[in-house]
Amino acid sequence: MSTVTPGDFTALAKSYVHRTGYSDRVLRLLVAHAGARVVADVGAGTGKLTENLLDLGLGGFAIEPNAAMRAEGLRLLGDRGAFRWCAGSAEETGLPAASVDWVLMGSSFHWTDAPRALAEFHRILRPGGFFTALWNPRDLDASPLHAAIEARIRAIVPELSRVSSGASRYTVGLEERLVASGRFEAPLFVEAPHAVEMTPERYLGAWRSVNDVQAQAGPERFTRVLAAVAEEIAGMERILVPYRTRAWTVRRRGTLH
Repeated sequence: MSTVTPGDFTALAKSYVHRTGYSDRVLRLLVAHAGARVVADVGAGTGKLTENLLDLGLGGFAIEPNAAMRAEGLRLLGDRGAFRWCAGSAEETGLPAASVDWVLMGSSFHWTDAPRALAEFHRILRPGGFFTALWNPRDLDASPLHAAIEARIRAIVPELSRVSSGASRYTVGLEERLVASGRFEAPLFVEAPHAVEMTPERYLGAWRSVNDVQAQAGPERFTRVLAAVAEEIAGMERILVPYRTRAWTVRRRGTLH
């Protein structure tokens, strides 16, 4: 198993197919709230959120800095042409000013230079447009199985500090960070549970896509993590994985300069 570095998803791109999308209930509510026509899915990865947005009839741009992730997204979703895949980042999307109605980042805003990213989103949004940062953490309180798995992982990697979970300490103070520049209004917060049934193979594949655990554990301990997860689900034909989609949405202030 190769070493994974924080924020580098090149080696993980093929495993992203095993991940799940976001709560349909949350996204439908936000679509109605934003009233968007053209959207930008920034930090799109391999297109998990992009696919949700396609299913809701939206189109626009899927912006992803990592070439391997972008290539996998094109392979999986390229025949659904409502989204144009582009190289770019949250800080430099490459999109024209005032070109989109809604910017979203699914499980990726924590990797950004937030002040620079928010300035860029303000630039590319039309007046009155919206930005949504959302995450899809496992709902450990809803499942003794997944709480036990988490405990096994932390026994192997006791210093583990999760950065990619919307249930983590990262979201403490997030609302203040979103409005600190004065570019956006006070956020709307929406949260809802949903669950996905997975085969053991898919469930282990989803764990292989997790960057922060692999980067902090290192190859040897992450092999032990996967073995521990496999022990916990041994003999199970299906694993019901509970999630909570958590979304913060802010509206753009001001007119064009």
